[in-house]
Amino acid sequence: MHLSKAIVAAFFFVVLLRGTYGQLTPTFYDQTCPNVSSIIRDVITETLVSDPRIGASLIRLHFHDCFVNGCDGSLLLDNTDTIVSEKEAGGNNNSARGFEVVDRMKALLESACPATVSCADILTIAAEESVVLAGGPYWTVPLGRRDSTTASRDAANAFLPAPFFTLDQLRESFTNVSLNNNTDLVALSGAHTFGRAKCSTFDFRLFDFNGTGAPDPSLDPTLLADLQELCPQGGNGSVITDLDLTTPDDFDSKYYSNLQGNQGLLQTDQELFSTPGADDVIELVNAFSANETAFFESFVESMIRMGNLSPLTGSEGEIRLNCRVVNANLAGPDSMLVSSI
Repeated sequence: MHLSKAIVAAFFFVVLLRGTYGQLTPTFYDQTCPNVSSIIRDVITETLVSDPRIGASLIRLHFHDCFVNGCDGSLLLDNTDTIVSEKEAGGNNNSARGFEVVDRMKALLESACPATVSCADILTIAAEESVVLAGGPYWTVPLGRRDSTTASRDAANAFLPAPFFTLDQLRESFTNVSLNNNTDLVALSGAHTFGRAKCSTFDFRLFDFNGTGAPDPSLDPTLLADLQELCPQGGNGSVITDLDLTTPDDFDSKYYSNLQGNQGLLQTDQELFSTPGADDVIELVNAFSANETAFFESFVESMIRMGNLSPLTGSEGEIRLNCRVVNANLAGPDSMLVSSI
């Protein structure tokens, strides 16, 4: 059922957005690495057996990469003498995950197609494949991004939305990166239809919301009681729970139905439905809850738009041989990914 909807959505938006890719093209690797998508898909499929969260984790890496100076793979760089890694920014530290899975993808691609597929494109393809494998829409991914030779933790701290943001702050975050602050915001938030979140990202809603001494009034009372038990005051902030209570590992429209029932886990989720006067986003939540195909279509369009944010193309940047290290810093035993990955 999901697949037929996905094919319709993909065809519609490929036609609609044709000619808007700039220097990116879905056929970029057709001659140089024709199996790129299947190699990435196989790694995700294998990892899902032991880690059902990995699809959501990979799409989050793509989001957090694109929101910081564009989709250039900068998030993947480790600390060095010259690189201040974005991995330790507030929105990523002890939170962003899946880097080892990206390493495995890169190692296999370097074996199959040496020095060809960028780390930025790996993240982009992995995001799409993760959605499809969870039952969501398929789309033709524009490719040809190159990798940055720099990272910016300051930019990551400035541009990544925080889980305690109000709707106005969320709108500003999307506007700041040239995404629209209604359709893109609501559609891309729908990626929270799968995956998990730590208590530390929402426990401030449970007991003393905004210094009121009371829980967030927009949180369903039954869910509130369950979350207070899971995440007691002073408890372990690293405990995780499902972002979507209904179908936690499926990519569907149940996320929006949850918002209608005041069951959004993160404040940033529930803000989309419970903010007074926010008729434009509330109407979108209602529309996507009622019509999964409409959600899929909007999600595809917004993902392509986000993936087009300030890509490096042509002779800009480089094709990293190791996603964690710029090529100029490759030396010694860490110069390439080990064959056992």
